[in-house]
Amino acid sequence: MPDFVKQNVQWFPGHMAKTRRKIKEALSLVDGVVELADARIPASSRNPELDDMIKNKPRIILLNKSDVANQTATSIWLKYFKNRGITAIAVDCRSGKGLNKFEAAVKEALSSVIEKNRARGMENKPLRLMVVGIPNTGKSSFINRMSNSAKAKVADTAGVTRNNQWFNAGNGIELLDTPGVLWPKFDDPEVGDKLAFIGSVKDEVTDRETLSCRLLESLAKTNPDLINERYKIEATPGLMGYEILELIGKKRGFLIKGGEIDYERTAVMVADEFRGGKLGRITLELP
Repeated sequence: MPDFVKQNVQWFPGHMAKTRRKIKEALSLVDGVVELADARIPASSRNPELDDMIKNKPRIILLNKSDVANQTATSIWLKYFKNRGITAIAVDCRSGKGLNKFEAAVKEALSSVIEKNRARGMENKPLRLMVVGIPNTGKSSFINRMSNSAKAKVADTAGVTRNNQWFNAGNGIELLDTPGVLWPKFDDPEVGDKLAFIGSVKDEVTDRETLSCRLLESLAKTNPDLINERYKIEATPGLMGYEILELIGKKRGFLIKGGEIDYERTAVMVADEFRGGKLGRITLELP
């Protein structure tokens, strides 16, 4: 077995601790919180520290990138959050799909705040919401869509936004952007893997061959037909990830001098195609 398969994902840049302080400091300025999660990993893409930081603030969860997640699984997650008293909607912030439900979701989640403002004669007071989420869950794309602005930085790589910024989303809603925040360590190594699969952990600090092998091994157990159809191979659940990677590299002709498989090139392609939805609509976890 190649050595790269044995490595674990760990990442906690210094600016993350600063972000946590900023979130706590800014909570007094907002009426509620908009939390973005990735619809493919709705549990693993949520920061477990946020519950303690946010406490009793009203919250709306956006299951972003639902266009590449399994539709049935997304429906299960929406029901899961609803049963726990949390307003959640499925969206695709790049295209704007589902965001037409956002204003109604805000009014539902912040109904008590709206009523309190009305009782005080301040029914036109803007509702201020902090936008939070781990890197690469789509915060900037969401803000750009809602504010019709290109001022928030958007990228497919993790950790682009650095400073808090306010944006007017219209209809009496103001959004406070924050940098993406992760927690110091992944207690469950599978969580680290899933975050790396979707790109929330920078590729530069992970081993792409390792990640692609683990991704393929996971998909071979849950969605083998998608791998077989995309790469025209037979990826049975019994195969190890690196064996599947070899089959794909050989099938695609990704070879280096001497006829050896170009693992890195094959791994990069697999990761990119998964993130881009080319393997199909896949959700990696259920409640």
